[in-house]
Amino acid sequence: MKNMKLHPTLNNEEKKKESIQILNQMLSDFLALALVTKQAHWNMRGPNFIAVHEMLDPFNEKLLDYADQLAERAVQLGGTAYGTPQVIVETVSFKPYPLDISDTQDHLKALKDRYAQVANAVRQVVNEEKADPDTVDILTAASEDLDKYLWFIEAHLDD
Repeated sequence: MKNMKLHPTLNNEEKKKESIQILNQMLSDFLALALVTKQAHWNMRGPNFIAVHEMLDPFNEKLLDYADQLAERAVQLGGTAYGTPQVIVETVSFKPYPLDISDTQDHLKALKDRYAQVANAVRQVVNEEKADPDTVDILTAASEDLDKYLWFIEAHLDD
């Protein structure tokens, strides 16, 4: 994404390039977070399995919805949305998800760390207004949902 080419558009937003870069980073993180959410959903075992299993599906759906909004916003600004597996692997901001766990609590701990990292990165962009106002609006809504999902995950980890 270093050699970003802008497509012609009458959208005259000052922060276009910076917004497109932020949108693509968030797109990568949201797609990766959706994938690790499904990884946990499919592979967990143990106490509270069904409650956590069913809790994660709506998280995944909403993450994919936000990914779609982020990608479309990048294109609206004249950019290109980069959502391929290759780009995600190269740009995701959190560490790889462990593949050797099955315990529900271990999955929740792994998800907690990743949800917190993405939620905090989104909040930083929002608080510092690094992107254009409409991108900030999308991320503000996403921030609220990420905080809620993190709360739900953390609530399952409390003793």
